[in-house]
Amino acid sequence: MDQAFNVSTLLVLLGLVEMKEFQYIYCALCIIIYLFIMFLSISIVSVVMAEPSLHEPMYILICKLVLNGMFGSSTLFPKLIVDLITSSKTISYGGCITQALCITLFAILEMSTYTLMAYDRYLAVCHPLHYVTLMTNKKVMKLIVGSSVTDIIAVFICILLTWTLPLCGNKINNIFCDNMSLVTLSCSDPSLSYLYSAPVGSIYIIVTISVTVFSYLWIFAVCLRVSKESRQKAAHTLVTHLLNFTIFLLGFFFVFIRYRLGSIDLPIMVHVLLSVTPVLFPPLLNPLIYGVRTHALKIKLIHYLQNIKVGLNWIKL
Repeated sequence: MDQAFNVSTLLVLLGLVEMKEFQYIYCALCIIIYLFIMFLSISIVSVVMAEPSLHEPMYILICKLVLNGMFGSSTLFPKLIVDLITSSKTISYGGCITQALCITLFAILEMSTYTLMAYDRYLAVCHPLHYVTLMTNKKVMKLIVGSSVTDIIAVFICILLTWTLPLCGNKINNIFCDNMSLVTLSCSDPSLSYLYSAPVGSIYIIVTISVTVFSYLWIFAVCLRVSKESRQKAAHTLVTHLLNFTIFLLGFFFVFIRYRLGSIDLPIMVHVLLSVTPVLFPPLLNPLIYGVRTHALKIKLIHYLQNIKVGLNWIKL
């Protein structure tokens, strides 16, 4: 067995090596995507905070979703942009662990938010007369805080177990660090890490997906029984949430495929494309989809953007 190298040694991100030929084009693209995500997300959060009519559980959860998208994007893009500008291909072990922690936390918080949103829509569509008492702003904040604290503790323990593993390599087939990339570099038995992550991860996935699927199925069942106008409104809600949830699941399906094909000698860029999908597309598409398909939010958002345009024109004058 190879000698474990010092954990202070720099890790090489092979994905950045592959991007060297067109690094400035990739850099410009990353800057545009990151600025778009941040601008649209901040606009949605600002509108919801400023408009009393949007101080409702659904919009609070939308804010939580786009804020988490900003967190996930900021975990990836700033360092990637700096690396592309400076032609850096490495990351410190401490930086790698921190990035893996943030990426994993982003993913878990995203899943929790989708579950809460599905439950909220289930109550709104299936129990409309009792919704105002079943899901208040106070209750939704308690659910958000409770789920977030649970997620943070679970992810911290997982990353802590990974941090204790000695490494026998320093090359990561990606443009960023994630937990599984570090585990695969370990030269000791990672059974303890798997013993924790496998049951905890399985229980988490089963519970969240079960609640989400149950909620959507009941919403769909209600759509078949109610009037045409109510059916269209419920179906619109269902399609919007399913669209975002499907994008999220597809991203993590790609990650699953990547590690299942670990024994196959895949090109580095295939590893990059498979792993970057869940970090890129949900933060990019969630604010866009909710901003367009949520009528009340769309009206307020358009008004907000028009005010920004007027302000910029006034400054030019």
